[in-house]
Amino acid sequence: MTDTRPRASGPQQRITIHDVARAAGVSLTTVSHSLNDRGVVDPLTRERVKRVAQELGYRASVRARRLQSGRANCIALVSSMPFAVAGGTSRLGFMMEVAAIAAEAAMARGLGVVLVPPLDGANGLLDSLDIDGAVVIEPVAGDTHLAALRQRGVDVVSIGREPGTDQPLPFVDLQSAYTAHLLLDHLYAQGRREIGLLIGASRRQSYVETEQAYREFTGGRGLPCHIATAQEHEGEAGGAAACAALLGAHPGIDALCVPVDAFAVGAVAHARAIGRRVPEDLMVATRYDGIRARTAQPPLTAVNLHLERVASLAVELLFEHVSGNRERGSVAGPLPELIVRASSSASAA
Repeated sequence: MTDTRPRASGPQQRITIHDVARAAGVSLTTVSHSLNDRGVVDPLTRERVKRVAQELGYRASVRARRLQSGRANCIALVSSMPFAVAGGTSRLGFMMEVAAIAAEAAMARGLGVVLVPPLDGANGLLDSLDIDGAVVIEPVAGDTHLAALRQRGVDVVSIGREPGTDQPLPFVDLQSAYTAHLLLDHLYAQGRREIGLLIGASRRQSYVETEQAYREFTGGRGLPCHIATAQEHEGEAGGAAACAALLGAHPGIDALCVPVDAFAVGAVAHARAIGRRVPEDLMVATRYDGIRARTAQPPLTAVNLHLERVASLAVELLFEHVSGNRERGSVAGPLPELIVRASSSASAA
């Protein structure tokens, strides 16, 4: 029998589906059906085609797979939260941690990830991207990114519930109310009875749930209710300014619950600048256990949100919807865990 398999001569040529068909002695259609497990093909023939393809070193081209499936095999990771709070000057932090984990989870499903940063013109980038779907990190009410994605008709899920609507996108619940109670209960257990809340001015679900939990917490215990907001784009400076306003109006405040780590760092800086010792005079606790919390002076009590699991759940939920399985509209994220550090430790006071 004559060996019809292609031989190398000079630079190695890319093996094509025609080479596989010729070597296996079958039609192009049979090769396509066999390699993609479609159509009616004798099982022995299907197995032989796959074996020949493997022996030849055949790899289906990305362009061919896209033409066959109609998919880009790529998703976008989108955030409207400015770098001043989502990443900071180092571009590290909440957003990048989610991005790294999401990329790993997506690759396991044969999907690439494009990171769409919170910059002016990002919606124009979304319009031009060839994507099958998107994961949006903590959308704000009326988020322009969501509007752009909905207009394109691509599947979208969010990390954190979409606020201000009774019909939110499919989402992974970040358990923000539970997190708020973790922080507040901890500060209360340290003997603090005038606890202030410093949150972002934007309308994100985590802020909405945190404020509601705080009002329930103070009201249920007969404690004073002191709330200040900061602009996200101002980052640490915004946290410092909000802290100044809060302490100026209510000098008896002995603890601060500051869910945004950038704001918490700014609050600590202001407190120390006016001679308020942390934690002796003022305890501070934040939500995200990231670089800012761990390297602050003193280190900040924070919460492990288990972002590795949250990001994986988001990609898994999006993959289901992209594949046509739309049964699940939400997924409960893992319960957060409190990490106590010097900023709110009675032993450090």
